[in-house]
Amino acid sequence: MSELFRILVINPGSTSTKLAIFEDEKMVFSESLRHSVEELSPYKNIFDQYEFRKSAILKSLDENGYSVSDFSAIVGRGGLLRPIPGGTYEVDNTMLEELRYAKQGEHASNLGAILAHELAQLSGVKAYIVDPVVVDEMDKVARISGHPEICRRSIFHALNQKAVARRAASEIGKSYEEANLIVVHMGGGISIGAHMKGKVIDVNNALDGDGPFTPERSGTLPLTQLIDLCFSGKYTKDWVMKRIKGNGGLVAYLGTNSGIEVQKRIDNKDNYAELVYRAMAYQIAKWIGKTAAALRGDVDAIVLTGGLAYDEKYMVSWLKEYVSFIAPVIVYPGGDEEKALALGVLRVLRDQERPKIYHEEAEKWQKITSL
Repeated sequence: MSELFRILVINPGSTSTKLAIFEDEKMVFSESLRHSVEELSPYKNIFDQYEFRKSAILKSLDENGYSVSDFSAIVGRGGLLRPIPGGTYEVDNTMLEELRYAKQGEHASNLGAILAHELAQLSGVKAYIVDPVVVDEMDKVARISGHPEICRRSIFHALNQKAVARRAASEIGKSYEEANLIVVHMGGGISIGAHMKGKVIDVNNALDGDGPFTPERSGTLPLTQLIDLCFSGKYTKDWVMKRIKGNGGLVAYLGTNSGIEVQKRIDNKDNYAELVYRAMAYQIAKWIGKTAAALRGDVDAIVLTGGLAYDEKYMVSWLKEYVSFIAPVIVYPGGDEEKALALGVLRVLRDQERPKIYHEEAEKWQKITSL
């Protein structure tokens, strides 16, 4: 009988720490530890919170009958690191140093590797991260923007995209490394990746405004009109940035970032809401078409995921109308980050995949991808 692996998953958010325990592929425990503003207010930086969150995790495990010694491995959500290829990474000292001092930026996910490392030290097992948002596998040609002072960047929903891509590849009878897939993550931000035989060779920068408009983001805008608006003297830089990221997209047009709310409006015969929502689907479809070109038309499947993929009546139906001629459409609604993290580690524990070393991959990738 094969060995059963028990994995502790730690996924820190700005006001919560999600915990999950997996026995092989099966989740046997989950809890979201909520942290109030008052509890977090004494901490100046994200790293300063780690002892507080560590104590909360240990308390939760104890109350639910678990000890850190019960686990085969511990995995944390990957934070803001240097660009690296996708995969499962052992937490090493270089990674910890960069996350502690937030060398690539402050974000709650920076605590994932730190907490995993601290608890793994107590239990004598290894700590890992899987497919952080900084995954960068773009072809050199995809980095060229149109002006040498601006380089296209790879920032996207790497964890969920890679997880559903593996699932879709298996469904069509291929390994991830054999398949060509277009993966569309549709949440508050929308990322559309060209997965060519195990690598995301092109993807829009879902964080900084590239791509279709989304529930909260304006997406790629007509450039000269945007420049005119910026230099009109009417608005501050902060105002413009918020209109691009946070107060753009559906929020700007309809005053809500909720796809469910928009769907209700359409059901109630709100023609303007239907026009805007269909326009978002139209833009997503055009980006899928662009991504198909990056794969030279050799597309095994188009995978729709994220929160908006639950909307079969409108969003999924419209997208199928636009893009089914390219390839079959597979739908995996939502985004199970905890399971994706556990599966990444499980592949390593089962010797199906070798763990990567962060500092080696970051240095190697910098040389490969430099223009």
